[in-house]
Amino acid sequence: MRLPPAAARLLPAPLPAGAGLWPRRGAARPSEQVENKIKGKLEKQICQVVLDHFEKQYTVELGDKWTSVRDVLTCPSCWQYAILLNKFSQSAELENTLRVKGYHLAFRGTLPYLPRSLKCYISRTPRRFPAQKHQTGQFHCNEYDDLRSRWLKQTMESFIPDPLVNLITVSKLDGRQIGDFKPELYDKVLVDAPCSNDRSWLFSSDTQQAKLRLIQRKELSSLQFQLLRSAIKALRPGGSLVYSTCTLSKAENSDVINLILKSCANVMPVDISEMAKAVSQEFTFLCDTQQHELLVLPEEGKAWGPMYVAKLKKI
Repeated sequence: MRLPPAAARLLPAPLPAGAGLWPRRGAARPSEQVENKIKGKLEKQICQVVLDHFEKQYTVELGDKWTSVRDVLTCPSCWQYAILLNKFSQSAELENTLRVKGYHLAFRGTLPYLPRSLKCYISRTPRRFPAQKHQTGQFHCNEYDDLRSRWLKQTMESFIPDPLVNLITVSKLDGRQIGDFKPELYDKVLVDAPCSNDRSWLFSSDTQQAKLRLIQRKELSSLQFQLLRSAIKALRPGGSLVYSTCTLSKAENSDVINLILKSCANVMPVDISEMAKAVSQEFTFLCDTQQHELLVLPEEGKAWGPMYVAKLKKI
């Protein structure tokens, strides 16, 4: 069944944002019980094997910036936590509660690329708030991993009203094959790619697992390239694609995008540099990136990231 306009998420998908907290890219998911779990996580030891690997790689790739980035990544107590309010279900009571608990509004001015109805509150204290149900357009989410797929379905059920559930498609396909299964079907595609999650990997509790991850890290860029190529096949001409990771790794970010641009003549980069200027008060970006990409660097007082975003358009 054709579902335009639609968005496809090609493996894997994080939990959708709502009135909740999420741990990737500088945020977290929290309640009183969850706070205790997070407190334990904050006290976890850094995995020296991973840190040593990052030291070698990012000292070369980031130069002097790596020292300050490392200081933030290795200090969970300075991380920020975010709650993105549902624009379809505004709650003055919830906003007042957030202010009382010490949250403050991010993106306070009217900014380009930022919908006026988008409200994001940030704090240094992790908590959990009820999800807000909302209306949505036609949407296809894909998650290959069993556990994350269950999380995705549960989150969708908590956000989407019953009459609209049939507008949401959740699948467990191999993202590398979606382009062949659904050619030129989607208006917009988000490839939230599997990546070497720097912030999480630094606190790996199992040293052997960490070593295995670092070996498998070399294969991720190939998988990411295949997912992107599949996404381009699934995108209709004129449609737009966003590629995103939560790693600083050049091999998984700009190198993958550059390879796609060289390999696919029907794709062109989209300039998103103005977006960085618009949100510079909240995020710190690596300076020497191309116009179609942004890399968020964790910095003291702006402890978001790592987060890489690139935007492409299919001709």
